[in-house]
Amino acid sequence: MSKMKKTLNRVLTKFEQLKAPLNADCGVEETLRTDHFQVSKTVRYGFPYEPTSVAFDPVQHLLAIGTKSGSLRILGRPGVDIHCSHGPEVAVIQILFLINEGALVSVCSDDSIHLWNFRQKRPEIVHTLKFQRERITYCHLPFQSKWLYVGTERGNVHMANIETFTLSGYVINWNKAIELSRKTHPGPVISLTDCPIDPNKLLIGFETGTIVLWDLKSKTAECRFNLPEALRSVSWHHEGKQFMCSHTDGSLTTYNIKQPQKPVSVMMPHAQMGKDGKLNPCKPITKVEWKSVKNGEPLVIFSGGMSYDRAGRTPSITVMNGKSTTALEMEHNIVDFVVLCETPWQNDFQEPYAIVVLLQYDLVVVDLTSPNYPCFENPYPMDIHESPVTACQYYANCPPDLIPAFYSVGSSRQKRSGFSEKSWPINGGEWGTSTCSYPEIFITGHADGSIKFWDASSVTLQVLYKLKTAKIFEKPKKREESRSENRDSVGDNQKNGLEALDPDPLAVYLIHLCTESRILCFAGATHLVLCRFSKQELNVEVQSLEFSIIYHDILDDMESPDIDNHYRPSLGVVGQIQSGSRESYSSNASDHSTTKNEMWTAVKVRTGSRKYSAGYYPDLVCVLQWLDNKEPGEGKEHPGNITFISMNSSYGLLAFGNESGLAIVDYVQRTCLLNLGTPDLYVFNSYTEGSMDPYNRGPRSPRNKRFPTDGSGTEDGARSPTNDQINGVCISPTCSKPRRPPPPELRRSKPNRRLQKAQSAASIEEANNGGGSFSGGVFLKPESCDRNDTSSFSRSRSSSMSSLDNVSKEAIQSLVFSDSYTGKTDNFTCPCLWVGTSLGSVIVIVLNLPPPGQQRLDQPVIVSPSGTMFRLKGAILTMSFLDCNGVLIPSVSEPWRENPNKEKEKQTYRQNTVSQKPKISPTSSTEYNGDKQFVVICSEKQARVISLPSQQCPYKTRITESSFVVRADVVTMRDSVCLACYVANGRIMAFSLPSLKPLLDIDFLPLNDVRIARTFCFSSNGHASYLCSATEIQKITFSADMSDNLNEMLGELFKPCETPEAPKQGFFKNWFSAGHSTLDREELFGEASGKGPRGLATKLQGRGSMQYVQNQASSGTSEVAKAHKAFIERGEKLGELGERSEMMRDHAENFASDSRALMLKYKNKKWYQW
Repeated sequence: MSKMKKTLNRVLTKFEQLKAPLNADCGVEETLRTDHFQVSKTVRYGFPYEPTSVAFDPVQHLLAIGTKSGSLRILGRPGVDIHCSHGPEVAVIQILFLINEGALVSVCSDDSIHLWNFRQKRPEIVHTLKFQRERITYCHLPFQSKWLYVGTERGNVHMANIETFTLSGYVINWNKAIELSRKTHPGPVISLTDCPIDPNKLLIGFETGTIVLWDLKSKTAECRFNLPEALRSVSWHHEGKQFMCSHTDGSLTTYNIKQPQKPVSVMMPHAQMGKDGKLNPCKPITKVEWKSVKNGEPLVIFSGGMSYDRAGRTPSITVMNGKSTTALEMEHNIVDFVVLCETPWQNDFQEPYAIVVLLQYDLVVVDLTSPNYPCFENPYPMDIHESPVTACQYYANCPPDLIPAFYSVGSSRQKRSGFSEKSWPINGGEWGTSTCSYPEIFITGHADGSIKFWDASSVTLQVLYKLKTAKIFEKPKKREESRSENRDSVGDNQKNGLEALDPDPLAVYLIHLCTESRILCFAGATHLVLCRFSKQELNVEVQSLEFSIIYHDILDDMESPDIDNHYRPSLGVVGQIQSGSRESYSSNASDHSTTKNEMWTAVKVRTGSRKYSAGYYPDLVCVLQWLDNKEPGEGKEHPGNITFISMNSSYGLLAFGNESGLAIVDYVQRTCLLNLGTPDLYVFNSYTEGSMDPYNRGPRSPRNKRFPTDGSGTEDGARSPTNDQINGVCISPTCSKPRRPPPPELRRSKPNRRLQKAQSAASIEEANNGGGSFSGGVFLKPESCDRNDTSSFSRSRSSSMSSLDNVSKEAIQSLVFSDSYTGKTDNFTCPCLWVGTSLGSVIVIVLNLPPPGQQRLDQPVIVSPSGTMFRLKGAILTMSFLDCNGVLIPSVSEPWRENPNKEKEKQTYRQNTVSQKPKISPTSSTEYNGDKQFVVICSEKQARVISLPSQQCPYKTRITESSFVVRADVVTMRDSVCLACYVANGRIMAFSLPSLKPLLDIDFLPLNDVRIARTFCFSSNGHASYLCSATEIQKITFSADMSDNLNEMLGELFKPCETPEAPKQGFFKNWFSAGHSTLDREELFGEASGKGPRGLATKLQGRGSMQYVQNQASSGTSEVAKAHKAFIERGEKLGELGERSEMMRDHAENFASDSRALMLKYKNKKWYQW
């Protein structure tokens, strides 16, 4: 009994050792440390989203743009682009440059004024003044003045010192500015500007149309102007005697300060005479600028003012030069504009040379010195959002010949005419001293189906090549037309699947580029295109395949004798079935009905040969089909969006998955190899009678569908597949050597199994026309299924999944082609496809490729099960492979070669296809328990490292409990690899490989927009990017080396230069203007004026102020002092403890000696001495 117990204990111990994860050191030297990681934002590309204001420094030649979200972009010459933010979500309503001083003032919608210092490469806020009791509406900063005029909603004007950011006691109250006889409030201050020749005069414009010329010294209103219409803006003439106003009725009025009673002139530039003899109403003129030219007529430039008579008239900028009026129409709404002048002095001839127009979605610069006012060609990447961005892919450290190749085919198309020949006028700043040492490429997919390739190797973004994919497909019908046509055929019902039609059927949602072979794959909602690259113009006829990846439950119907008699699949399948989003079945079972099911696709490929210019041309198009249910109350149903794509140029295979299943395509032979619903993949991958499905889902098939007979199938049943050779799949799940290439002749192993298959409609049609052997994916499925099968794992991944209905829809989330081990006893690697699903399953499919050369073009690719499956918690996000030394194993790919035509392409493929025979992994002294590979699998919740071929899990980690991982990838960094994760709670994490030790965990970017989740992607060398807004791409780095080198890469905004001299006044001008003296604002607004209104505004220190630095230093010093004091106190306590310990030891020794003496005394005492 004891012996049996010991034996049982040994067996159980051994079993636990095999079952438990191995935490022993795998022998791989990991070089990455925590100090190698630092997260920081690097560059922001694109047009500022939702712009609100613009300003220009005429000396430094810098442009600043503020946005609704609080962002501030400062632009100089191309390559000088700095982004900074105010922090919270506040709109920037106004920007004022401290001209030629390396600073600017921003006014925000939360009634705060910020002083920015951009003399360093990273602009920082020096001071902040937060108004508490009044709303800021307009600010004005005179040239070379340190006093800022602040107008408020109450109509008051306050003075703020921009050096100390304190308010002056000098206040212009609205009730003192207006006439005493006026009984109504004049409204908010919307304009403040000082007289060009007399800084003592301040012109204050109120919204209701009242203008006051205020004398600062005497603190009185010199004159008042009562305008007939509401006021929008005011602009001085350079002589300081007249000013021009723009109004809400589209009129311009000119006033002389000596004659305030009536305007000198009133004009409505775009008003037209109506039939009733009255002028038609016009839109408001939002802003006007009156600029003088030394040798010509002055220019009046304004926005708006167009007539209402034509609906939908485009926004415009109007330039009036003497009697000539030119309206410049814009594509988008005008937000603001600024006129660029040669001099910053307002009392001199301004000599305007350009207009910077800030539109809602674009930045336009107009050349005023050339005839017809042409626009400058914008060198900034402001057209990322030309069509809405729907996908974004980032490739760092790509092959060096890739960017020149894209540029060579794209430069010929980018020749644009009609632009000004003069140089770009915004040319301030200096470039950085260093650049990235390796090429980087951005690829953006757009809603109109176009794909753009960008060079992102430097601070600026340069477009290389644009691929227009719309010409591959027929022009899509309007949504209303499609809906009406289908209502005619199936009736008008609310369940019609066309209600869910994508308004942009050609939109690109997924992009995959093989950088070595230059093969591009991209997918829309229900279509996928594979493109090849050529430097020559080609005539190509696009080939297409149509698919149905769907799944339906017929568990109850299978017991019906009707089903048994009529639904026996045959090998001569003609059509594919699609109904709903959960079905995987293709059959040509006999039926008495002669009507053919109506198939429908969201996009249709154009037929015939077409000419494609140099660049990418389509090689194969895969389209998912919709199905007309032909049942009462039901219409067409969506096939489910494509969720992941992957391809391997060496294998010549393409795989994609949608919300319901997986398809594998041989794009060399243009055939479908496998087409299964995800639950059927478990059956396909099983070697036993049952299924490997962890949720015990039963056999599936189309429900209540009737299919036509075309002669290939019989009414009594299907012909036996015993002697049929089927291109695609090993159909024997009990094969004794599953990872060996299956024999050419495939046999059924069980008589009670029935054959189900799914294949491309194009391949089926070719087979029916006698075009070769039948091709498609084939698998066997049991006739019946026991729901109570205890051998299957039935735990759901979340508590919300309480029934089979909740887990019936399992999307494909990750696909990886790789040469790997598929079984525990394998000694050779073989081509495989690793499939990750949304329910945390990883299924391995074996790919048996024919030998290279002519056989690869003629013989079929065999897809067979491996019997290997792994389970993780959460959807699978990424899978990567490492060798026994911990080095990332790149996917095998072919180098690109020019193929002038299809025949040469085939010859090249025959010569250059790599051998696909099983390869032995290199042995090494660092092999872990005989394993030669590691596979890294990361899901939404956890990550595991599994050693192959033993399939043991030496390392695993739980990434998050309460949140989920949005994006994960295994990236190279500092000649090593790590697992990088972006979590939905905003944290960026990194783990070493293969030990999965945490290296980085920092709070960076909360997931507050689904756009971020869709476009966030990691790349090599510690790079990452995401679409931070609808028009901007943000690059970040989590590499400490890149963060340290960032300042050298960024450009300098401020360049020290001399300010232009003030204009010299002639003798007579000096004589007649002797009464005008310069204004000492310090004396007027300084300490002599008293303190500012109490409680009106609060001063806050910015990060760039010396006081903030001193406070930080003092707080750091105080913390050090506290730590030092605590250290001393601890030392004192330890000293006291030592003294007490010494005292206790002395007492113990005395007690021991006394005890010994007492013991010896009584030990030697005789009995009679007691």
